[in-house]
Formats: sequence, structure tokens, C-alpha cells
Amino acid sequence: MKLNRKEILEQKENFQKAEIKLPTFDYEKVKEDTRKEPTWLHFGAGNIFRAFPAALQQKLLEEGIEKKGLIVAEGYDYEIIDKLFTPHDNLSLLVTLKANGSIEKNVIGSIVESLRVDEAFVEDKQRLKEIFCSPSLQMVSFTITEKGYQVNKSNGEVIPDIAKDFEAGPKNAKSYLGKLTALCYERYLAGKLPFSLVSMDNCSHNGDKLYAAVDTFAKEWEERKLVEEGFVSYIENPELVAFPWSMIDKITPRPDESVKKMLLEVGFEDVEDVITSKNTYVAPFVNAEEAEYLVIEDAFPNGRPDLSKAGVIFTDKETVDKVEKMKVCTCLNPLHTGLAVFGCLLGYTKISEEMKDMDLVRLVEGLGYVEGLPVVVDPKIMEPKDFIDTVIKVRIPNPFMPDTPQRIATDTSQKLSIRYGETIKAYQKKEGTPIRSLKLIPLVQAAWVRYLLGVNDEGEKFEVSPDPYYEELKKVLDGVELGKSLPQTFQISAILTRKDIFGVDLYEVGLGELVEEYFTKMLEGKGSVRKTLKEALDK
Repeated sequence: MKLNRKEILEQKENFQKAEIKLPTFDYEKVKEDTRKEPTWLHFGAGNIFRAFPAALQQKLLEEGIEKKGLIVAEGYDYEIIDKLFTPHDNLSLLVTLKANGSIEKNVIGSIVESLRVDEAFVEDKQRLKEIFCSPSLQMVSFTITEKGYQVNKSNGEVIPDIAKDFEAGPKNAKSYLGKLTALCYERYLAGKLPFSLVSMDNCSHNGDKLYAAVDTFAKEWEERKLVEEGFVSYIENPELVAFPWSMIDKITPRPDESVKKMLLEVGFEDVEDVITSKNTYVAPFVNAEEAEYLVIEDAFPNGRPDLSKAGVIFTDKETVDKVEKMKVCTCLNPLHTGLAVFGCLLGYTKISEEMKDMDLVRLVEGLGYVEGLPVVVDPKIMEPKDFIDTVIKVRIPNPFMPDTPQRIATDTSQKLSIRYGETIKAYQKKEGTPIRSLKLIPLVQAAWVRYLLGVNDEGEKFEVSPDPYYEELKKVLDGVELGKSLPQTFQISAILTRKDIFGVDLYEVGLGELVEEYFTKMLEGKGSVRKTLKEALDK
């Protein structure tokens, strides 16, 4: 069996024998109706899109709730369209990996068009203009990563390609953001038509990031008289153009070898990876966890697909922010970081394997239930404890999810201030929650500094995951070695006072000495990381 529409018609019985569920809606009718009156366009043709938004719309099509399909556009890696979407008639196989060892296999057929966002592809460019000028368009969503919204470098300078587009104007824009804003200008020229631009990227206040980027382009172009006066007012009017916040949570890792093997065994042949020249890993199938959450600010001036009937929660901006804080500061991300740091130090290469280690299970339970929940931001629309229960009992122990501590440990210096710093600040503010009762958050902070040595608990070297502060911090740790006295020149305070890393000065809040004590103990010799972990858990 191969993944294309002809094969699905001819091999229907074989797909059924292989327990691969096929779409049942009238695809040709949906495609025709969508082409005439598109309602939902999505930018970013990667795994999360195919496994989540596309699957949501498929559910609505199957139940007859929606009549239109999805259109996807790719503005970064066009090879995904050429090598994956086009050869497979815009179909994907979603393989849902459940923690109990079972899997579900569904062919996702809700995508009716796939387009490349570039002037080199004339027909695609014209079609995108048609879509943006269509009064029926309700929603343009995005999964282009947080970097996709950047206008400035970290030093504040405008990114060179963006600066060129400021001068070039909408007709000659080359950057992703420039081409997007040019399409928004087409919609403005078509009659100031209303719609929503919905970032579904996994970053806080994602709607504001998207708004800031588009608004900056509009202002630069209007100032240079490259667009009509009034375009900025259009972008800045929420009754015409809305930029809702959202919180998305679903793990869709790279195509996994064990999943390929299972598919081949049931006769499904299209399993080979496509690795593009931009190093994007995709395959005709997407393997994903079962758990999924999508909460969106209900700001849609031209209406929206009825995604609430597929499990999406629509609410106000404040509640979206609370759900994001609940997840990032308490219920998921702090647990992941703890497992990442200790996993690397203790020699693990799979997060799921760490959940067979009772010391690490106790660590994440303590971080979540004991130290996190007393100050958790409660969004009221979902129960924080239930969220943690699912994370600890279902999501991270899932043996099918091939996530690694090494991947999660990437850029940890950029994560600690949110994942632990916000909890520390909450302890400072809330009566009855003494900050010195925190034992495990300081333990993880100490373990991260120990991790920066690039030496595991057995004294073996490992490669530290990429981090923008690594080279700088490595110099501070110069001369620090496992099993040896700390050099007189070493001052751990040079790290622990860094508010840009921890969100607070750890000494000022009363935790610096404990972090320092844990760190020193973890350097005593082989096995000292495990020993320190056990001691902290038993306190």
C-alpha cells in the first residue's frame, strides 16, 4: 500500500485489514468548495500541522460539521511541498502512539491544496493572492517556529533580509514576513476585509509576536509611501484584523524507526524519511502522542471553523495566558527540564526510560505536585493537577515517544528563568509558602551548572547540547573537575547571581547557598550526582 488517492481507492480492503482508517467525506466536493470559498489557510507544512490542525479539521469534515478543507502554504522549506505533499496528493498518515502500547493509524485527507510562498512559483503566488482577497477567508494560522516572527537580531539590529524588504515594499518582498504582510496588503486593497492571523507556535504571547512583526512592516512601508495611507490603521484595528493568542501542546517528534517497522509489517510502504536541504525531517507518516491541547483567544472578526467541536478551547486572552503559565511554569516544562539535565548526567538517551528510574520519578513528582502546585497559575478551564497527572503517568513514560534528554537540554539557559524563576518569585509573594522550603528546584539548578562540565556521573565526557551562554559559562567553570577540590579562582556566584539566566539572583532570594552546596556535593566523585539526588529527595 502506498499513500496516494488512486492507491486508497484501489487498496481500500488492504488498508482496512491493516487497521488504517481512511477519510469518508466527499473529498472532491470539499476540494471544489474550498477552492471557491476558502476559509482556513495555514502557513507551515511541518509535522505539528499535519498531526494536529489538519487532524482537527478532518474530524469536523467527517462529522459533517465543516464543509471546507485546509490549504497549507510553506514559506521556508519548499521541498516539503515538492517531495512530500505533491507526490502523496496532500495526504498524510497520522500514527498516534499511546502509552499503553497500542497505536491508531489515520489517513489525514483534510488538506486540499499545498502552495509555495515564493515569487518563483507564479501560479502559487497568484493563488495565495486569490485566497487573501476572498471575503470567505476567516483564519490564517501559523506553525513557523518562534524564530519565524523575528524582525530584529538579539542586539536590536534589523535582520538584513527584513531591512531590504522595508525598502523594497510589498511588490518585491523576499522575506517570509515581508511576503505575509504583502498578502495582508492585498486583502486591505480588496476592501479592508476582516480575518484573524492565529499563531499556533509554542511561545508565550504568540499573537503579540506575530502582530508586532506585521505591524512593523506596515509602518515601515506606509512611512516610505510604499503602501496606501490607512494600511497601518487596518492592521491595528482588531475589529478587522485580529491576532489571537494561543497555547498549543502536542509532541510530534521526528519519524521513528520503530514506527516505520510497524507500518512495513502491515504492508504500508511509504515510510522513508525526506530530509530536505534545510535539514527538515519529514516522512509520509507523522508519529505523535495522543495527548493534545489547543486553547485560543476567541477573536475572529470574520467567524471561524467550529473547532470547539473537535476539542479546541476558545476563551479570553487572560485565560490563554494563564494556561500558558500553568504549563510552562509548573505542569510540564519544569519537569521536562529536570529530566533533561539529570538524564544527561545519569547517562539516559530516552525520556521514557528515565521514567523507569524511581529517583527521577520522585524528582518530577516533587517538582510538580509539591513545589509547583502551591503557587500554580490556575486557568480554571482545566485542572492543573490533572494536567500533571497526564504528564507524569501518560505522556513522558510513553515508550513510543522517542524524545531525548539531550534535545530538551538545548538552550536551557534561556528556559530556567521561566521554568523555575517564576515559581521562585511566586513563593516570594505568597504568604505561607516559605521560599526555603524549595529543595528540588535548587537541585535542578545545581545539576544544570554541574551538567555544563560535560562530564556524566561516571566521569565520562558527553557533548553539551547547544546553548547561547555555554562558551561564556564554560570559562567560569575553568579548572573545575570531578573528584578534585574547587580551584580558588572559581566563584559559583558569577553564575548563580545571573538574573538573565535564573530570573532572580539566587543569593538575594535565599537559595544560592543551597544550590552551591548541591553543586559541591555533585563534584565529590563518581556517583555523586545520584547520591546528591537521593539525599535531596529524602529530606
